[in-house]
Amino acid sequence: MKDNIAVIGGGMMGMTVALRLSEKGYAVSLYEAADSLGGLASAWQIDGVHWDKFYHVILLSDLYTRKMVKEIGLENETNWVETKTGFYSNGKLYSMSNLIEFFQFPPIHILDKFRLGLTIFAASKMKNWKRLEKIKVEKWLTNWSGRNTFEKIWLPLLKAKLGEHYKETSAAFIWATIQRMYAARKSGLKKEMFGYVSGGYAHILEKLHLHLLSKGIKIYTSHPTQKIQKKENGIEISFSNGKTEKFAQVISTIPSVIATPMICGLEEMEIQKLKKLNYLGVVCTSILLKNQLSPYYVTNITDDAPFTGIIEMAALVDKKYFNGNSLIYLPKYVKATDLFYQKSNEEIEHIFISKLLNMYPQIKKEDILSVKTARAAHVFALPTLGYSGSLTPLKTSLDGLYIVNSSYITHGTLNVNDTVKLAEEAVASFF
Repeated sequence: MKDNIAVIGGGMMGMTVALRLSEKGYAVSLYEAADSLGGLASAWQIDGVHWDKFYHVILLSDLYTRKMVKEIGLENETNWVETKTGFYSNGKLYSMSNLIEFFQFPPIHILDKFRLGLTIFAASKMKNWKRLEKIKVEKWLTNWSGRNTFEKIWLPLLKAKLGEHYKETSAAFIWATIQRMYAARKSGLKKEMFGYVSGGYAHILEKLHLHLLSKGIKIYTSHPTQKIQKKENGIEISFSNGKTEKFAQVISTIPSVIATPMICGLEEMEIQKLKKLNYLGVVCTSILLKNQLSPYYVTNITDDAPFTGIIEMAALVDKKYFNGNSLIYLPKYVKATDLFYQKSNEEIEHIFISKLLNMYPQIKKEDILSVKTARAAHVFALPTLGYSGSLTPLKTSLDGLYIVNSSYITHGTLNVNDTVKLAEEAVASFF
């Protein structure tokens, strides 16, 4: 048996790191602050429905996720569905799920549509993402798509995901987004095939948890880390329950802004770089409805709205998992310091539901069966200009300590596939 290694953080990143290390012969202990594994992929109950706390989908191009799903025996429980995309613009709902609908979309003219299509196609073929890190996303999209298309299509979508922080964001962000979504289509812009595992991530996490245990990995939940410090012949971790453990090596997969204050002995320049990472959080309200809102899995919103978009799981997932009802998600991406993030769940739910009922007058208050709001303070680090060059190495200046978290996804987007990919690449590079 090789060295004993601790992995801090029991999300998909930490679980993947722990699994791959154990396969290399290391004795692995996995520590999670919450009372269950999963992190942003975790599930919960809403009115008797057990489903994902935050919305997730598997794309055909998500090869790392699909490999993991196969590894834990769920490949035959993966369901593939042709989905549709909607756009809510100027108070009306439009379908934009194929080329014909794309060219019929009224808010932009034919030349703008051509430039928009060209932008997406060009981005899908570009390989030099580092060059795009030097260009602001607004400048790049305006140059390719034109000002009118930027303001009517791209700007609302950027604000939906980034708020006003889109002004600081590089073109690599939209490149990565287009790359992933374009790769999900079976034939050019004609079909979107999205997938889900029967039972959602609750089922995936349950099977993955058992798989980790079968590999001899020790799993400790309800173990928040308080301090990480170098000791003779190893690294000591102190937990909030008063327990301390020593390991030959430690890998932290939790957000850098949370991990940095815990770590003793990092170089000053390293600390400053880690602290400068600019994280966005999310507020995400789940609503269980009697009736389906629309046939669209995703409805993008170009009008003013308090939420960033509408994700309707019943347009993808068999309604039997929702007791015959429809489950929708209304997310808003904001910093944890934002006033909106500070609002109570009740305030947020009132704002979101009022707007939803206004947008979809066929839905009445009595159609809403249950409402529940989740939030996460540190979802992803903003990909600012020159982002990849501003990161510290995964191997820190503290001998035996590694930081591997989503902030190191430099040419992808925050999703389960890119998370698993980074975890696997990190283990392959250093162990």
